Amino acid sequence: MSRNFMISIFLVEDEEIFGKVVARALEKEGNYNVTLFKNGTDMLAQLHLNPDIVIADHYLPDMTGIEILEHLKRYNQNIIPVMVSGQERVEVVVHAYKMGAKDYIVKNQSAVVEIVNSIKNLSGTITLQREVETLREKIIDRHRYRHMIGESKPVLSVLRLVQKVEQTNMLVMLTGESGTGKEVIANAIHYNSPRKRNPFVAVNMAAIPEDLVQSELFGHEKGSFTGADSRRIGKFEESHKGTIFLDEIGEMDLSIQSQLLRVLQESKITRVGGNKEIPLDVRIIAATNRNLAQMVQEGTFRDDLFYRLQGFLIHLPPLRDRGNDIIILAKHFLAEFTASNRLGKKTLSKEVIEALLLHDWPGNIRELKSLIERAAIISDEDIIYPEDLIFSAGEVKV
Repeated sequence: MSRNFMISIFLVEDEEIFGKVVARALEKEGNYNVTLFKNGTDMLAQLHLNPDIVIADHYLPDMTGIEILEHLKRYNQNIIPVMVSGQERVEVVVHAYKMGAKDYIVKNQSAVVEIVNSIKNLSGTITLQREVETLREKIIDRHRYRHMIGESKPVLSVLRLVQKVEQTNMLVMLTGESGTGKEVIANAIHYNSPRKRNPFVAVNMAAIPEDLVQSELFGHEKGSFTGADSRRIGKFEESHKGTIFLDEIGEMDLSIQSQLLRVLQESKITRVGGNKEIPLDVRIIAATNRNLAQMVQEGTFRDDLFYRLQGFLIHLPPLRDRGNDIIILAKHFLAEFTASNRLGKKTLSKEVIEALLLHDWPGNIRELKSLIERAAIISDEDIIYPEDLIFSAGEVKV
């Protein structure tokens, strides 16, 4: 077990001498901080301190160990329970394990040694849990405002709106041209929200075949259609307690639009071929590069869904309106790409900077990133010149 952190143990034992012996043996053995309680009531009152392990005697003055297990199961299932008792009846032992006890130790002459060995073994689980949590936090940190690079007024305005809405559960609608970074913003909102430890599920509506959209979003039951050999969980269920990002929402068929409206209104879905309503707790972030208001007038987008999606609007500016952010982004993409591909350090020439600022960027950030990565490969020197830039298929701007 790792010795870099203390493991907190609550020991509930009304036999004072036995409790002190166990506590002393544990603290002598490793990085264990043991708090001794004589009854369950006092221990439960301190559960907000979130111990890693609770060792409970089965017979206590105010409650049984089984009742403590029930409390722990409701309060926090990450707390590891261990039962200690003089009771050896099989039905009691089985009941304890069913209620979540990770070990059941009978009080006898070797009980103290068995408790210490048990805690040593269980400490590995705690170490793993903490390593997973540390890794999760690192992943979350990497996503926070990732690639939200720039210092122009339009970008700072977007960042201000993101910070206003990220702590809420409000539906967010992202608009803007293709390639302006809508998924980056959706990531930033999720990973700075209270849902950050739960799934972020991105769905590109334009990339799903029309006949599979319903199954992809809502899942299906076994045998619901030809080829449905097993039950499948849809994207909405995958994102339960987290965030679902519906990109290119303007590509939705009208029939799917009506089902999405129902999800927004009732927070429930029904799998294809099923009749059971499944409750959901999902935050929705939608995005489009299309004019949904015009689509409503044309009859290709439901007006009731349109108004429902107008929760918190964030418009992402096109790259051509971001001024010097173009150069900041270009330098960032160049440094990132050359480092990851071991191409050596490269810089942009003055002429390239001028060319980048003059370009209209119809593909926005996505186009800039591809352009810079191509130029880094084409360039034979440590400086990128205009002849290394291919702005579009077959066109070189010098």
